Amino acid sequence: MARVVTCVARIGADDVAVEPVLDQAAVLFERGSVDVLGFASTSSAYALGFDAEQKLVSRLSRQLGIPAAATSASAVLALHVLGVERVALVHPPWFDAELNDLGTAYFESQGVDVVSAASASLSRDPSKIEAAAVCDWTASHVGPEAEGVFIGGNGFRAAGAVEALEARIGRPVLTSNQVLLWKLLAQAGATEPIDGYGRVFSHTPQPAGR
Repeated sequence: MARVVTCVARIGADDVAVEPVLDQAAVLFERGSVDVLGFASTSSAYALGFDAEQKLVSRLSRQLGIPAAATSASAVLALHVLGVERVALVHPPWFDAELNDLGTAYFESQGVDVVSAASASLSRDPSKIEAAAVCDWTASHVGPEAEGVFIGGNGFRAAGAVEALEARIGRPVLTSNQVLLWKLLAQAGATEPIDGYGRVFSHTPQPAGR
């Protein structure tokens, strides 16, 4: 049976885009210990912008000699693969209005029309957020004009809501950790099917026409 092992290096929120700090974290994975590297930070990508996020990931990839991916760029790719041109952004309760605006600017810079961007009115304690609550809140706050939903925030416990929410609203649902895993598994050459975490896993990370 195929097996995925996850290794994590945590860095402080204030240091997330500081090159020496990222390099020190990445060096823990040198010498063949991992096959792919993921940069799991939605909000920092919003603040940096798409191009800077891509440069950061490319530099880490060159440093370690392995493929690398970032959360928000993976979300952009997934939206393009799924043919979603109009998206609703749902963010965790601890994202403020500025991050909602930065998220809107991030996706619109990549040709995705953001029809709404809001922080969910749920518990600010990540450990107390239940999948059913994420599903209910999102379903009641996403309008018909949205062709898909991106639930941003790597610390937002939303993966368990994907299957029920897609069934309820009849549109693709993406989350930060889901799209990052989708991209990393493809980069690692994994072929095992993944069920129950969204229709994106039935697609390969290659946008049409590219």
